[in-house]
Amino acid sequence: MHIEKNVCDSIIGTLLEIPGKNKDGIAARLDLLNMGVKTDLQPEYGGRRTRLPPGPWNLSRAEKREVCNSFYGMKVPEGYSSNIKNLVSLQDSRLLGLKSHDCHTLMQQLLPVAIRSVLEKPVRYAITRLCFFFNAICAKTVDVSKLDKLEEDVVVTLCLLEKYFPPSFFDIMVHLVVHLVREVRLCGPVYFRWMYPFERYMKVLKGYVQNRTRPEGCIAEQYIAEEAVGFCTQHLSDVSTVGVPSSQKMGVSKPLSGCTNTEEVLPYIEQHMIHIKTAYPKFRKRTKWLQDKHNSTFIQWLRFKVQSELEEDNHGVSENLRWLAAGPNMAVPLYRSYLIKGIKFNIKAQDDVRTTQNSGVYLLAHTMQVASAKDKNPILSNMGFYGVIQEMWDLDYQKFTIPVFRCDWIDSSGLVVDELGFTLVDLSKIGHRNDQFVLASQVKQIFFVDDPMHRGWSIVLSMPNREYNDVIGDEVLGDVIIECEPFTRGMPNVDTFDELVGELGGQNIRGGCEDIWIE
Repeated sequence: MHIEKNVCDSIIGTLLEIPGKNKDGIAARLDLLNMGVKTDLQPEYGGRRTRLPPGPWNLSRAEKREVCNSFYGMKVPEGYSSNIKNLVSLQDSRLLGLKSHDCHTLMQQLLPVAIRSVLEKPVRYAITRLCFFFNAICAKTVDVSKLDKLEEDVVVTLCLLEKYFPPSFFDIMVHLVVHLVREVRLCGPVYFRWMYPFERYMKVLKGYVQNRTRPEGCIAEQYIAEEAVGFCTQHLSDVSTVGVPSSQKMGVSKPLSGCTNTEEVLPYIEQHMIHIKTAYPKFRKRTKWLQDKHNSTFIQWLRFKVQSELEEDNHGVSENLRWLAAGPNMAVPLYRSYLIKGIKFNIKAQDDVRTTQNSGVYLLAHTMQVASAKDKNPILSNMGFYGVIQEMWDLDYQKFTIPVFRCDWIDSSGLVVDELGFTLVDLSKIGHRNDQFVLASQVKQIFFVDDPMHRGWSIVLSMPNREYNDVIGDEVLGDVIIECEPFTRGMPNVDTFDELVGELGGQNIRGGCEDIWIE
């Protein structure tokens, strides 16, 4: 945790030339001269001030403003991090007051996005590779077979940074990055050992102090009182505990029992498909036509089918299936926010007036893919959909409720994946207008950040899951959106990295960047 924070401070401090954090200066340039490397970056002394030629790591004034504006415009989900906007000083083009967790979120996801349009490509990709490494090393699930490759890649990444950054940048904290993979191999995943939960709990304990002359006594008395009250609430119904909040997974706002009954409907889906093929023998081989016909007629057919079975003795129709076939109440309540599986979702109109973004969703569906409108032989495969929640409905089936979201889904023409694995979407290209609804339990939360390199496009980032308890089976991978998470696609191959980014052009002085003057 502290290695990540110090490395983040060094990178941002050097790029934005923040006093006290900047690893560049006269002493750093003289080190280059004494070592006999990059001698063209040596300081040039004048009468009143000294000129430092701009190096590969230096940003122009316009690029500094662009990086700060990118951070200033980021809206992240609630609980993801602090408000990034409060950390940016547009007047000075700096980031101020970064805490440990702020540096964690920057190195994990936000910094590679903010620097996409600045620096030369080799320098930018070297920094991005380091961010990819921290994201992989802090993942909730770690593939042990890939640790050796990850360790080799981080060594190459640091060597690439040595090509472009001054020697003063490489202090002991940057060196310790090499040993993080070995630490994971010996001790297990990082999140079991970092200090964020303990530092967060220390804030809770500090809140117990009412008499500053006796802080230990205040903490002990308050802790014992909350333990006693919390024990009593376990024997009372509909009473929540006090003190440290429990996992939000225990506080789902609406019952979701109806969402688990889809297996009861599967046999009827197969029967209905057989019924359609029998009724329309000319279209038996047209898969897309059969699917469209099934979607438009299944609900009415299911209602009559269940009613006919209920009239028979020993029909075997369950209570849930009977209510599902009858349909929901036509009076549908709408919500602006919804809490499900410990994650809070908002509609787009709610996000527009808030500093957080909770309206982005991602759906991985096994659906039909067609090459064109005339394609009669579609392919069934997994496909990812990205959207924004516009409305939240709560369908009332008398015995249970099922929450559904009406979303604006991004059309396939507005979806691009670049060479680093970043997923870019054009939020103005809306498609799939005939199928906008999705079950709330099926989507994962994502958020969109404006791409500084391509105006009008947004980069898809995922909300990391903070709940590590009671996660078994496929849910472990389900909490991480592999298809829309750019950093899980892996960094570029080390062997082809130089071919991908090229070289600096044989000179160390960066063109198009203002000189640095020191009084």
